[in-house]
Amino acid sequence: MAVDADSFRRALRRFASGVTVVTVGLDGELHGMTASSFASVSLEPPLILVCLDKASRTRALILEKGSFAVNILADDQEDVSRSFSRRGVKPFDQLSHRPGTGGDPLLAGAIAWIECRLDQMVEAGDHDIFVGEVLSCNDHAGTPLLYYDQSYRSLTDPSA
Repeated sequence: MAVDADSFRRALRRFASGVTVVTVGLDGELHGMTASSFASVSLEPPLILVCLDKASRTRALILEKGSFAVNILADDQEDVSRSFSRRGVKPFDQLSHRPGTGGDPLLAGAIAWIECRLDQMVEAGDHDIFVGEVLSCNDHAGTPLLYYDQSYRSLTDPSA
């Protein structure tokens, strides 16, 4: 028996996740998208995964370039998450960022950056799973932005 989409969505809302923005820069074009489907895969070798919508421009650019960065957002970056969750032109001209070692944008204010080489892609329904080999990472003090039950939260939020 197949699970109906509404039941599946309601169940998934009960999982709290961190919020990231996956970024890529290729030939002067900067792009990115909000992603909460992110996880560590392996420590040896260091691998992470992120799930990207098959229709996204970010996905296409990562496939072409072969690298990307994951920016783990701080709890005061809800506006950043929202701006990267919309389709179309991304607000890099309105956000402080710098190129990482591979040229992919690293967002100011993020509590961690992870720069990756695309290791493999696995097709999975309307998204693809991108496994990245971690080439460089850095972290900063701060509290993460969380997403739970269709709302942004923080660790200091008593209802989270």
